[in-house]
Amino acid sequence: MPYIKQQDRAAILLNETNIDNAGELNYFITSILDWYINKKGKSYSTLNEVVGVMECAKLELYRRIISPYEDSKIEENGDVYTA
Repeated sequence: MPYIKQQDRAAILLNETNIDNAGELNYFITSILDWYINKKGKSYSTLNEVVGVMECAKLELYRRIISPYEDSKIEENGDVYTA
């Protein structure tokens, strides 16, 4: 987990600054998950919900954004696979 400087944390969470790198994005997402866990209470059910949501968000990002991007790059540069 990349740790963000103390003085930058509030600005990121209050949307008073841009999220400019992977560490800041990680911090922002982690803070949301931490808030949710604290609100719902730490239990197997809550933790399972959080992991499930992260996995579904990842899969949807891959399906909707990454896969079409990769397909366009295959057309542009040629495929690696021959089979």
